[in-house]
Amino acid sequence: MRKILILNGSPHREKSTTMVATNAFVRGMLASGKYEAETVHVAALNIRPCLGCLSCWGRTEGECVIKNDDIPALKEKILASDILLASFPLYYFGIPGQFKVMMDRLLSMVMAYHGQNTPQDGEPAHTFRYPKADRRFILISGCAYNETNEVYDPILREFDLILGKGNFLPILCPQYKTMIDNGGARVDRSIAKFTTAGAEYAEGETLSPETVRDITRPPFSPAVYRTILENVWRRERESGDGIKETSR
Repeated sequence: MRKILILNGSPHREKSTTMVATNAFVRGMLASGKYEAETVHVAALNIRPCLGCLSCWGRTEGECVIKNDDIPALKEKILASDILLASFPLYYFGIPGQFKVMMDRLLSMVMAYHGQNTPQDGEPAHTFRYPKADRRFILISGCAYNETNEVYDPILREFDLILGKGNFLPILCPQYKTMIDNGGARVDRSIAKFTTAGAEYAEGETLSPETVRDITRPPFSPAVYRTILENVWRRERESGDGIKETSR
């Protein structure tokens, strides 16, 4: 049985709106009987920031000098996985901070830089220290923008360099948080589509371009969405509560 490891990068943990899509997709995969799944909420982990010492490329090659946090155990989970699924929202055109701190600490899992040229399509910038030929990578991310063109370019380029262009499946969902917050039939249809897509992925660990387009289609027209957002921010400004720090 193949193992799915879901790395949830949202600071809202299990309340993440992106995880609505991710959980539906994984349910579709699990229905095949071929997989088992585990979810790790990155924001709940104790992860110290990278020191930038590069010891993991030198004197302690392959090992980080920081031992007293959750990264060593997380590395073992990653190495045991067959499907690595990153799930997080788009934050200011980038990866949420907690997830990026985790990524920095996984530098020990790739080989050192020796002056190699910019990688060609399909090649990562750094050779994986622990390659696994049949491991698959999936990225599911929701955002509040009308479209995913351009706003995801920085993240996609980063994943291209880390994993190799074409070596991961990006599923990028526009207007997603707003749709989930509004509830209703649109949410039910989206969940059903993601579950069906997960079942399709389980058949051959790939998705057709048509399916990707279907599950990432904006749920609202630009005009309707603009009105929704205007109402959202009006209510926010009129609430008078201000921003509250949460433990999520």
